[in-house]
Amino acid sequence: MPQLLAFTENDFLGRVTYVDTEQIIVEIENSNIMNQICVGNITAIETGKRHEQLIALIDKVTRKYVDDLDKDAADQNEMMISSADYVRVSVIGTYHSVFGTAHDIFKRGVDTFPRIESKCYCVSGNNLQGFMNILSKDIATEKRLKIGSFLMDVHADAVLDGNRFFQRHAAVLGSTGSGKSWCIANILEKASALKYSNIIVFDMHGEYSKLAEGPNKIAERFRIAGPGDLENAEQNVLFLPYWLLNREELLSMILDRSDSNAPNQASRFTLHVRELKAETLTHEGKTETLKTFTVDSPVPFLMTDLLARLKDDDTRKGVGKNNAPVKGDWEGKLTRFISRLESKLEDKTYGFMFQPADESQSYDWLSKILCKLLGYTDGHTGIKIIDFSEVPSDVLPVITGTLARLLYNIQFWMNPDQRTPFTLICDEAHLYLPIREDADAVQRQALYNFERIAKEGRKYGVSILVVSQRPADVSKTILSQCNNFIVLRLTNERDKSVIKNLLPDSLKSTIEFLPLLDVGEALVVGDAILLPSKLLLDKPTEDHQPISATKNFWDEWDQNKPDNDAVMGAVEALRRQSR
Repeated sequence: MPQLLAFTENDFLGRVTYVDTEQIIVEIENSNIMNQICVGNITAIETGKRHEQLIALIDKVTRKYVDDLDKDAADQNEMMISSADYVRVSVIGTYHSVFGTAHDIFKRGVDTFPRIESKCYCVSGNNLQGFMNILSKDIATEKRLKIGSFLMDVHADAVLDGNRFFQRHAAVLGSTGSGKSWCIANILEKASALKYSNIIVFDMHGEYSKLAEGPNKIAERFRIAGPGDLENAEQNVLFLPYWLLNREELLSMILDRSDSNAPNQASRFTLHVRELKAETLTHEGKTETLKTFTVDSPVPFLMTDLLARLKDDDTRKGVGKNNAPVKGDWEGKLTRFISRLESKLEDKTYGFMFQPADESQSYDWLSKILCKLLGYTDGHTGIKIIDFSEVPSDVLPVITGTLARLLYNIQFWMNPDQRTPFTLICDEAHLYLPIREDADAVQRQALYNFERIAKEGRKYGVSILVVSQRPADVSKTILSQCNNFIVLRLTNERDKSVIKNLLPDSLKSTIEFLPLLDVGEALVVGDAILLPSKLLLDKPTEDHQPISATKNFWDEWDQNKPDNDAVMGAVEALRRQSR
């Protein structure tokens, strides 16, 4: 069988002059090849084994000048200067032309380092195309996730292992306008071809609405209820009633920990919520659940009943000697807590939570809504887009954290044999998954839920795909759990340093490419792709392109007159907090 990588004298680059565990330096002996090589090219280096070659990426090309005194010219004081060309390469893996009974296998890692004077070849032309083809040949058809083509060979498909990409968490990172939304829409298109795909997109700006429109729609779209939806909510509007929150999440929104009465307030709140939930279970005849439920269990209760009990505590007199009224145990200690709770109940910004639709107060509502998000109904798709665009930023962590915790907990408590895995795509993650040190009490509650999924979700079939233009502002815990990265253009030094710390040592030099990437070009690294590579990402079809195209300011200013009616309409939409 002919060897896949067949090198000629024209492919010969030079010989190894330096070897350590992180890099290899090759002195170039073929001067004709100098104008063909550049940083990022692939090379193959011989080892002591016949059917084995190391595959490495060039990360530096240099010319070293050497001063040398020509003895014959010494009397004329003439100095002769010679030069030597070198390339520094980082080893990525090993190519085996024969591996047991198999042929043409590429594996990560290095078993045998090259010796000094080992030959090094450029992998180009037919060799490059053949090598690119073997990178994905072992990925089964049903696991293939084609996201683009290799920049080194645009005719070779860039294929990820779909299993490895989703099951071990991933991140799509890049500056604004670099092509992140295209990348996500492209991935969603490919996933929609599967029979029972199960992906939930947290869409912060309504960018992906086109995926749920028209005859070729591939997703279902839901929208978090805004102030304008509290009276007449549409079918696709989602409420997240207060009783879905656990004790700590609710208290983080209402309780002032600096209040001297905070322990008393938290105690009475906890007691009454537990009692009200118990009454609901009794009324519904859920005797088995009644035996084991906790105050954190998502059981409906009426907030008006809770307020009535707290006010009774706050005003009830105690009984002294001769039945004379005295100050009660809780009298006056809950006043501020009640005031803060009432202000939340009256704030339409929090209407999705504290003023939910009547149907969301029924016991079986939770099962119905989760079947829409996690289950499967004939005629509907497995990709769900949840639009958060009308949600104020200060309450965003509460909503995303509560929803993520709820979805994860359902998966956690499901019979392991009946679980279907799902992925949460966290668009604009820096808005609600901040670095822990920068998070307030409410944000920390939300952050804990996502960090738990990042650390434990794989065991229960839950993964996260983080999308952000500011990786330096995203939780380090979550990013450190990601095993796959699609990195588009990044120019900020803080963001680049975060990526550098996440990459293996042998790839740290590749981040210097990031500011030079064009729109739609990306560096892809991780378990899902054998060779860390620069790719040209596929564009989604026109029907599914996200609504995030960069405006052509100069052209718009030359052609389109501002619309006063549109401005006045937007003013009213702002006032009523509804589009």
